[in-house]
Amino acid sequence: MPITVKSIVLWRAEVENQPGVLAATMEASAKAGADFQLVMGYRHAAAKGKAVIEVYPVAGRKLTAAAGTAGLAAAPIPALLVEGDNRPGLGYAIAQALGAGGINLAFFIGQVIGRKFSAVAGFEAPEDAKKASPLIRKAAAQKAAKTARA
Repeated sequence: MPITVKSIVLWRAEVENQPGVLAATMEASAKAGADFQLVMGYRHAAAKGKAVIEVYPVAGRKLTAAAGTAGLAAAPIPALLVEGDNRPGLGYAIAQALGAGGINLAFFIGQVIGRKFSAVAGFEAPEDAKKASPLIRKAAAQKAAKTARA
């Protein structure tokens, strides 16, 4: 399976950093039938006592309304979802291509489950995300070709 790269909208909320907040923030969406592909929760480095929760996807009126009641809103952070077959060193190849392309990441989170790779990359500007997409595809294709020859 080749790598796919698509633009996504993360939904985000800044919350109090305390036990149970992640579950409380997700509750209305779960009851509305959410099947999140990504959930990130982390302490806010710059705001003492605060945390950030980000989820994807939020789509449809019912889920959008439920997410909104929990304080989640579409984040202005341009983001790309990258998925496909894993190859050793793929994350490095992507990071190297983005750095060589002069693109600064706002964040990058990746994981491998079985033989599949999934990552979300956030950027400082929409132009960076647009520029990053073909660079990621090219880096992944080159990595796949090298792995196939080995």
